Amino acid sequence: MPPASGLRSCYAKVGRLVYFGRMLDKIRLHATGRLPSDYHGNLGIGFDGRTCSFLKVNYADLVARVQQGGTDEEILAWCHERGGGRSDDECNIWSRFMMKTGWRDDRSAILRQRIVEYGLDGKNLTIETFFDLNDYDEGRDPVAAQSWNA
Repeated sequence: MPPASGLRSCYAKVGRLVYFGRMLDKIRLHATGRLPSDYHGNLGIGFDGRTCSFLKVNYADLVARVQQGGTDEEILAWCHERGGGRSDDECNIWSRFMMKTGWRDDRSAILRQRIVEYGLDGKNLTIETFFDLNDYDEGRDPVAAQSWNA
């Protein structure tokens, strides 16, 4: 986790899910006024929205639950209690889908545009997904951060 943002990698897992921990980091940092302003516009939408949709919980309700305190695992258990549990297969498929967003899909052009906007083009980096982009942008090596390497 780089000190500038305080956000863990999208690849980091909580339980069986990638991204969930990063979303909790964003919620906690925002509540304390420490979330960089560049992240404010995507709170509750994008990957946050997809994660909440998968878990069948409302983002505002999740924010309220996170602000009550607890570990990441306790908050994930709360999500499963509220929205219903997910099978190992469902979590595996969802995590793999999330990890590949931007790779040969309808988001690829946006990914290429963001690589340029972030000044990462021409740097001999292998950025194939939005998870990779976030890691490089925040000073992490996405290959080292991927959950199957942990």
